[in-house]
Amino acid sequence: MKNLFRYSFLMLAISAMLFTGCKDDSSDEAPAVNPSKVLMDHLVAIDMDLNHVIKNTDGQKFVMGAPADGNVSGKHVIDIRSTDAYNAGHIEGAVNVALPNILTEAASATKPILVVCYTGQTACYATSLLRLYGYHDAQALKWGMSGWNASTDSWSTQTDNLADGHDNWSYNATPPTPSVYDIPEFMTTAITGEAILKERVEYVLAQGFKTAKAGDVLNSPSNYYINNYFSTTDYGAFGHIDGAYRLHELLINPSSSSVSSMTNLDPSKDIITYCYTGQTSAVITAYLNVLGYDAYSLTFGMNKLFNSEDSWTVNQWGGDSNSKNLDIVQ
Repeated sequence: MKNLFRYSFLMLAISAMLFTGCKDDSSDEAPAVNPSKVLMDHLVAIDMDLNHVIKNTDGQKFVMGAPADGNVSGKHVIDIRSTDAYNAGHIEGAVNVALPNILTEAASATKPILVVCYTGQTACYATSLLRLYGYHDAQALKWGMSGWNASTDSWSTQTDNLADGHDNWSYNATPPTPSVYDIPEFMTTAITGEAILKERVEYVLAQGFKTAKAGDVLNSPSNYYINNYFSTTDYGAFGHIDGAYRLHELLINPSSSSVSSMTNLDPSKDIITYCYTGQTSAVITAYLNVLGYDAYSLTFGMNKLFNSEDSWTVNQWGGDSNSKNLDIVQ
């Protein structure tokens, strides 16, 4: 009995020591750092917040219109359309590359990159990722091949007026006040901001262009976190999807830390951004996906929602914007 008592006491003492040791060890451990915060802070440090993806430090926008003379010889043109579409007609000198392989092709470029697609939207998504990857002077062809030549026009069949008279289309000029949320989290094998950025761009590119259909979002806006990318005036004059936030200034003009400008986005919902043409929203959507949000670009933007609205001044397909008659080759 005495030996049993001694054994029991010894085991209790050892258990207490082990418990105390584990508790002390865990209290000394530094809390894990959210890789999304590391990435956001890195983007601030290298001056690559969203505002410098939309317009680089040299003032060059992410998109360029087709030149009047069709001369893009100063660009490394990457056409990301299907092989069949490319063979039917493309810009002279353009290289046909599938979207997932664009980084490989970019590495061989000796001139600034110009990405070309059907409507400009997928090209803008790719351009955002290229700029984040280090190709800061990469651009997309505005309106894609639709703006280059009427024979390659994919835009004209896509304009619509889905919002005209719709119950979920609002003219309230005051956007709702956004709440504050935690930033998203994602898994990564990288540690430094530079390595995380590289890994995230490659991952997002491999997922393909993430889009949402205008009709789906318009019919059920409460299912999404909607970000409207109009000017202040157009938010009320054009109208907007009911409940849409307007985070223009927060997203492209962050303060000292980009984390502070992203906390108004709800990471638990699909984040839908829409603009006039689906091109700027594509850039924003790519950026948000790199940061860890589940983000989507509403395809064709206002031109799909309400192309005939009277307030248009620029970027209306079939109004101020149409196909040119520039040369294509087969």
